[in-house]
Amino acid sequence: MTSVEPAAKADTSPRQRRLWTWADGQVATLYPGCFALVMATGIVSNALFAEGARDLSDLLFAINALAYPWLVILTLSRIVRFPQAIWADLTNPRLVFSFFTLVAGTDVFGAGLDLRGFATAALYLWIASLVLWLALTYFSFSVLTFLNTAHGANVVHGGWLIAIVGTESLVVLGTRVAPLLGDASATTFVLLHVLWGIGLGLYAIFVTLFIYRIAFFDIGPDDITPLLWVVMGAAAISTNAGSTLILSDSGLPFLHTIRPFIDGVTLLIWAWGTWWIPLLILFGIWKHGVCRVPLTYDPLLWSLVFPLGMYSIATQRLSLAAEFSPLLTIAHTMLWIAVAVWTVTFAALAIASWRSFRDWNGRRQFADAA
Repeated sequence: MTSVEPAAKADTSPRQRRLWTWADGQVATLYPGCFALVMATGIVSNALFAEGARDLSDLLFAINALAYPWLVILTLSRIVRFPQAIWADLTNPRLVFSFFTLVAGTDVFGAGLDLRGFATAALYLWIASLVLWLALTYFSFSVLTFLNTAHGANVVHGGWLIAIVGTESLVVLGTRVAPLLGDASATTFVLLHVLWGIGLGLYAIFVTLFIYRIAFFDIGPDDITPLLWVVMGAAAISTNAGSTLILSDSGLPFLHTIRPFIDGVTLLIWAWGTWWIPLLILFGIWKHGVCRVPLTYDPLLWSLVFPLGMYSIATQRLSLAAEFSPLLTIAHTMLWIAVAVWTVTFAALAIASWRSFRDWNGRRQFADAA
């Protein structure tokens, strides 16, 4: 026994070093939109909670409770260890809007906490995400204004509509935590209505650019990415935000007088988001069926899962706000589609992570042997 143990310890040390080096490389190249995983998992969990499927909802929430702090740690580690890489992403017009996934992921995770009775924690997360949103909003649009070029002005690749998702996520969680703010509650509800309007304004601008891009310029298979589903997801979360404003009591007569306007706009934005679903499916069929592009795991796939889950919960909330129960059937159907797509995507993530480490480890061992 004594002759074997030192050999085992000596063998363990290089493996640990290889694992550390691999993990370090993953941090260096961490995708800035990685919090889309939290967004997708959280919204499906919250939708399941609303449907009464508590066990499955709690399972996904537990996964999110691990994923959210882990991704925060990885992001902070990247800031400390690889500041140049972070700065390069922040000043890249094609990537800077991906950081809004941190805002939306924080709010979605906060909503999950609030559903389970952790209202104070949800409030702190909302405040943190509001501060982050303020910083990112003006920084990202400064990058878009001063560092962008005609060649880089591509709304298809930029994921710019994630900014709308982050904006409207503040409204959704804000309506839940505003009552905790006491005397500041009424002011907060005014702010939430303002944020809802800002989100709609940004959506109108970006979706116009998006349609112009896909209708009047050449589109290749590389242009068809899961980020396109954010067009529908942004409309869905705007619907969800509008419905929560309708269902919430702000206590301000002025805000009550504009409810008919919110009613109409919310229904229209839901219809617009619904219209996009068949078209987005056709885009996917063209890319993977007609152009024969293999379907492989990509972190952007979480940007497809989130809109499906958001559409389900937005439709469910709209049915409550409009008192129109037939919409519940649509919400229920889309929810289980979202669960199925989440399951496949999560499995693909696990397989891709294992293959990445296996391939890297194999190359490392070959290099050591050489």
